[in-house]
Amino acid sequence: MARKKKKQGGGLTGDEWLITFGDLVTLLLTFFVLLLSMSSMDRSILTRITLFTDDIGFLTYRSAGQIPQRIKFIIDAIEKPWEVLDKQQRIKDLLFPEDVLPPEINKSTLDENLQILQRPEGVALVLTDKVLFPLGGSELSQPAKVVLASVAEVLAYMTAPINISGYTDNVGGNAAGNYRLSGERALSVLDFFLSRGIPDQRFSVSGYGPNWPIAPNTTREGQGQNRRVEILLKTTPWLGAYTQ
Repeated sequence: MARKKKKQGGGLTGDEWLITFGDLVTLLLTFFVLLLSMSSMDRSILTRITLFTDDIGFLTYRSAGQIPQRIKFIIDAIEKPWEVLDKQQRIKDLLFPEDVLPPEINKSTLDENLQILQRPEGVALVLTDKVLFPLGGSELSQPAKVVLASVAEVLAYMTAPINISGYTDNVGGNAAGNYRLSGERALSVLDFFLSRGIPDQRFSVSGYGPNWPIAPNTTREGQGQNRRVEILLKTTPWLGAYTQ
């Protein structure tokens, strides 16, 4: 009797295809679980990504609903560094009303010795030594404390990190005294803000001496602009950076 020939080929018969289908579904499920776990491995990166909208921002108001209107306008403007140059005069007027300025500093003097500039990290308030310190000194003058009190009032309603950096002109070049003076002046401004109750963990301090001038050192006016303290409000988020 002739034997029956075995069926050729490796095709699946009956319900065997369900085994392959089940394996495929299991692999897909594993893949999506892996994606989900990877997306939540480090949520801290999201703390530096900010959408600048009217309701959500890197800066938050300390007392929602109670913030003075003039300060709210200043903070709203600072939240958009790319617009500060157009709003610079308005910010100055609101930040330093005439009835707040000390007799020793009038509006004209303040305008000449205060700049509000955009920086890669945010917005910098740039004050020359003429409104802050006696010539060659590092102790804040009494009029300077009045000016800085207005700045501190705004900082108190914000959460942005702050860097205070001091600079000198090029007289004396890279002598150690220039770096020491620039650092001491930055520390004096820091000490004042701390005395106003602003948390110390928000601050960093730098002393750059004659480096990074913002005006030519070839004239007395330019040297006067370079002898300055910059209060940098870091309102621009660091995309891709990590926090602790």
